[in-house]
Parts: sequence; C-alpha cells; structure tokens
Amino acid sequence: MTAATTNTPVACPGCLATPVEGAPVALPDARVVLSLPTIHCQACIAKVEKALNAHPGIKNARVNLTLKRALVEAEPGVNAPELVTLLEGEGFEAHELDPGALNETATRMASRDILMRLAVAGFASMNVMLLSVAVWSGATDSTRDLFHWISAAIAIPAIAFSAQPFFRNAWAALRAGRLNMDVPITLAILLALVTSLWETWLSGHHAYFDAALTLTFFLLAGRWLDARARSAARSAAEELTALEVPRAWRIEAEGPSEVSVAELRVDDLVLVRPGGRAPVDGVVTEGHSEVDRAMLTGETLPEVRGVGDVISAGEVNLTGPLTLRATAVGQDTSLQRMAELVAVAESGRSRYTSLADRAAKLYAPGVHILSALAFLGWLIWSGDMRISLNIAAAVLIITCPCALGLAVPAVTTAASGRLFGKGLLIKNATALERLAEVDTVVFDKTGTLTTGKPRLSNWADLNARQQEVAYALAQGSSHPLSRAIVAVAQSAGLPVQPLKGLVEKPGFGTEAEANGQIQRLGRPDWVGVAVEQDGICAALDVGDGAPVFLTFEDDARMGATDAISGLKDAGIRVVLLSGDRVTAVREFAAELQVSEWHAAMLPHQKAQFVKALREEGHHVLMVGDGLNDTAALATAHVSISPAQALDAARAASDMVLLGQDLSPVAEAVLVARQATKRIKENFRIATLYNVIAVPLAVAGMATPLIAALAMSTSSITVSLNALRVRGRG
Repeated sequence: MTAATTNTPVACPGCLATPVEGAPVALPDARVVLSLPTIHCQACIAKVEKALNAHPGIKNARVNLTLKRALVEAEPGVNAPELVTLLEGEGFEAHELDPGALNETATRMASRDILMRLAVAGFASMNVMLLSVAVWSGATDSTRDLFHWISAAIAIPAIAFSAQPFFRNAWAALRAGRLNMDVPITLAILLALVTSLWETWLSGHHAYFDAALTLTFFLLAGRWLDARARSAARSAAEELTALEVPRAWRIEAEGPSEVSVAELRVDDLVLVRPGGRAPVDGVVTEGHSEVDRAMLTGETLPEVRGVGDVISAGEVNLTGPLTLRATAVGQDTSLQRMAELVAVAESGRSRYTSLADRAAKLYAPGVHILSALAFLGWLIWSGDMRISLNIAAAVLIITCPCALGLAVPAVTTAASGRLFGKGLLIKNATALERLAEVDTVVFDKTGTLTTGKPRLSNWADLNARQQEVAYALAQGSSHPLSRAIVAVAQSAGLPVQPLKGLVEKPGFGTEAEANGQIQRLGRPDWVGVAVEQDGICAALDVGDGAPVFLTFEDDARMGATDAISGLKDAGIRVVLLSGDRVTAVREFAAELQVSEWHAAMLPHQKAQFVKALREEGHHVLMVGDGLNDTAALATAHVSISPAQALDAARAASDMVLLGQDLSPVAEAVLVARQATKRIKENFRIATLYNVIAVPLAVAGMATPLIAALAMSTSSITVSLNALRVRGRG
C-alpha cells in the first residue's frame, strides 16, 4: 500500500513513464515529444509554450491541442525528464513519447485536400452558373457559343483538379473488377463534359458544364463531411507502440549503463528505478517494490513484487529499485503483443460495410443499365447519335447519386452536433450506424463506471488520536490510499502532527516511533491483523490498543446508474468486466444493478470475451478507459472511452466521452438509432427523386437547367431531413 515519494511523478497507465530525475540523457536528435493529456484550451497552450520556451536550452516549443502533444526542439544537453518536471511544476501532467514510433495518419491532410478541391469546384460552378443564366435568358448564336466556350475553359481544368478523388476511386474499383458509388459519378462527370464540348463545337443550344461542376461541388461537400468526421481518428496500434520506453538501464560489469531498448537481449539484467516503466518482460532478481499494473489489470491499487516475481513491459515501478532478468524484448513483449492484437482487431472492424456502400452495390449497376438502355432506345428510334448521347448523359446526371452521397455525412454531422452538445465526440464515420445495431454493452469498472480514486469511508468511526496518527503516517507515502487519507484529513482541517523516524517500507506501509511505541499504517498482515471484511482496506496501529481498519470505496462515476438503467430500458444487455477482485466487483455490480459481471480479467481475456459475444451474433458496445481495455475496445463492434482515458484507449475508440457524466452513453444509442432511421429516409428520398426525374431524362425533357435544379433540390431535401436529428424526434 506504499509508494515512494519522488520528484518524478508516477505516470498514468496510458502515458509513457519518465526515467528518474537525476539521470540526464543526451538526445542526439535534440527533439522531444511530450504527451500532455490534461490540456484543454488556448490558455493551456500559451502557458505550456511559455514555460518551455523560457527553459534554458529550448530552441522552440509548439503545442498541438488536437493531439495533446508538445514538440520541443532543444540543444543536445536538454533531456525529457527535466521538461516533464518543469511542466509538472506548472500544473500540467506530462509524459515523454518516443518520436520514432509516432506515424501521424493522413486523415487531416486528406480533409484539407478535399476542402481545397471543394473550394475550387464551388468558385468555378458559381462563375459558370452566371454564364449559364445568360444562355437560359435568351443568348443566341455567337454570344451563346462564346459563353459556352468560356464555361468550358473554366469547367475542364476545375473538374480535372476537383474531381480527382472520384476519378481515382472509380479507376481503382474498375481495376479490381467491381463497382462503387464513384463509378457512376465519374461517368456522369466525364460524359457531361464530352457531350457539352461536342454541343459547343457544333453550336448546340445546351451544355452541361454547370451541371457537371454543381454535381462535383455537392459530392465533394459530402466527401468533406465524411473526412472531417474521421479526422479525429488515429491508430491505436501506433499509440501503443509510442508508449514503449525508448531507453533502459542495462546492468553491466562496470555498473548500470543507459542503452536503447533495441539493444536489450533476453537474459540481460535491467535496472528499473522508482517511477520508471519496465522496458522488457522479465523476472525480478533483486529488490522489493510495489508495481502499478493498472495498464494490464485496470486495478488502481499497486501490487507487491519481489525476487522471483514476473513483471511485464510497461508496468510502473513505484517504490524501491528492481533488477529484472529479461525474458522477452522488443516485438516479443506483452506490450507489443497487445499492439498487434489491437491492430488485428482494428483491421477486422474496418471491414464493416456502411449503408451507403451497400446502397452503391445496387444503385451503380442500375444507373449504368438505365443510361445504356436510354442511349440504345433513342439511337434506334431517332438514329441520331448526338441526341442519343445527350439523353444518356442527362440520365447519368439526373440519376447521379448526389443525394446518396450526402445522405450519410449530412446525418452524421447533424447527429454529431447533437451528441457533442451532450459531451460525446464521434470520431469514426460509420460509428453511428454500428452503434444503432448494438444489443449488448460491456463496461469496464475502474476508471469507467467508477472515478478510479479510492475514498475513505469510515473516517468518522476513528477517534481523534487515531485520525491524527493516520494523517501523519499517510503523509509519508504517495500511495492512492494514503492520498485518500490525507485528502479527508485536510478537508476536516486536521492539524499536521510530525512523527519522529517516519519511514516507508516498500510493499507494506509506513511506520514511525512515538513515546517508545511503533505506529504503523499499511497492509493488515504487516500491521498484525487478519482481514475481516471484503473490499479495499488498510490497518492502523497507533501503538496502544488494538489495530483498527480503514475502509475505502471507489465511488460510481456520475451518471453511471442513469446510463445503465437507460440502456436496460432500451432493451440492451449490460455486462460488467473488471480486472479487480471478485468481492469488489460483486459489490459494485449489485450497487448498479448489473446482474452479469466478470472479475479478475486480463486484457486478452476481455478481448476474447468481446470476440466470443460477436461470434455469437451480438453487436457489442465496449466502454473502457485503460490500456488493459484497448484490445477489447478495438475488438468490439463499436466503442466509447472517457476523455480522461489513456491516449491509446481513446485512439482505439469510435467515440470519446468529453465530460465526467456517463449518462450520454444511453442517449447516444437512441440518437444513433434515430440517425440510422434518417439515413434510410434519405435513401428513400433519393429513390423517389429518381422515380420522378428519370422519366423526364429518358423522355428527353431534362435540359441542363432541369438537371441542375433537380440535383440541387434533392441535395437540399436530404440535408434538411438530416437536420431533424438535432431535434428530439
């Protein structure tokens, strides 16, 4: 129940632990990347950058709020631990990341690229539409031809640039021998340009330059909405890899020597100092300490480790120094195996077929067949290639899936806005569709359904002397239970009573001597009593009289009860998984009225449990916050994690809960079901639009003006229907 008091903070389970202060590390590349999980606004950015840039040796420091990282360019003598200590002093939690393991995804670049193409298409379509208005108003002969040629000069290069995403996707699909939504889009755009150029060359009355540009603009708008929804997503496997300690202390003949983790081999002796994270899987050969295993088990209380005990890569050493004999290094460590498990799970979930893709499989062949039949019918009836080609182009433009292209992203954006107002951020484009299918919700316990901070529950049962001694002894440790005692004592205004000879016994507790008597606070068996009750507890011996128990509780997170009852009311099965002990999980499950629960589960067991549910045909929503939940989050049909969770857990999740309240989880399911209903309505609207517009096109009555108005009307209708998601109905 003890933890060493040290200037180097114990890292949270999700962030890279820092080496112990006082061991300067020269960085040849002079580049440090820090994770800043607690920053949340522009003021935080300014304060962090000011503190870093004022530090000697710092050349430049820039903070990215979206990624919650700081990139520091420094002189070779500057090391990461001193920067972490600096920021801790400013009130910010900071942890070093391995820059070599971070490979930023291209989603943000893709979003900016589409936005640039959208701007070009919009600007060009406005100019061509102005020229088209003149033609529709009665411009004839050479004036009409001039306007058409100017439109061609604007439209061709604009479309060649703006429509590239559709062209590339269509070509890739055709090369693979399949059809997607971009194939009819590409055909419509190209055929509209070809027929328009032909008509312009022959001084024809109509051209489709404006329709082709308008089509490109609306479709790019839908594509940009979709890209923006996905821009927040990052690879959880990359985040897990970045959590690995980049350096380690290897014990050699002349003493400990700092080396790159890549240089470590099986059977090497590795020193893990207090506050550091184990760089390898290994067995303790020397030392006795407490280890934070929350990364693997989710349990907030440390576990004692001594000679012969096994430690996994990534676990945090809290109190005394430990010497490990490496049993697995590099790609063979438990942390790497977890990263591989997450990567496999992510790739499996990415194969989910969206509603739009399923519609495209039916829609694309139908459009092509209809256009071909219109071309052949008119060619046989009229014998005029020019008329037949124009009508075929009109059919493709009229039936082109502009409304379908907007159906999903318009609803997703509206639903995202509604849920964001409730404190829930959607990261993945298909998350809402998958969430609407959920029939089972699996919750992690510690840090998700609970606050993850033990609270002393029987403080009032102690007499004044016991309270004073407990407070004094607790100040000698940074253990979570000691911090809980200090917090309640300070809130009660208890005066500090310094003790003589206060020492901390790693793995046991703290003790001191007063009036010739030994006073102890720590593990019950160390204090000299047997544990008589379930739950979290410590023992206190004030030196005169029988020891007493201090009991602790981990409070339920705000909204946890409402979330569970709301899910049950929606007919959804609720399951509780935890790495905590059976007694603690059973009591907590009873408190929240969760009948199905499982305790003492390791990360791979959680992932296997979720996988088994999916293999039984269930659509599982996983809600978790720790590295131990990451594989299960990635394995689930859809997943949610709190904003306070580990970076890797947030990255593996489809949604992030921004506040402390869990109640939006239940509402998210209802909104997702409503959003899916609206998406299907949009598909029906698009189908109805085609039923009305296609006969006009086949009959040869679809002029460019009608084509442009029809596309715009269908797109606006779909967008207005999507906005209904923001309401309650």
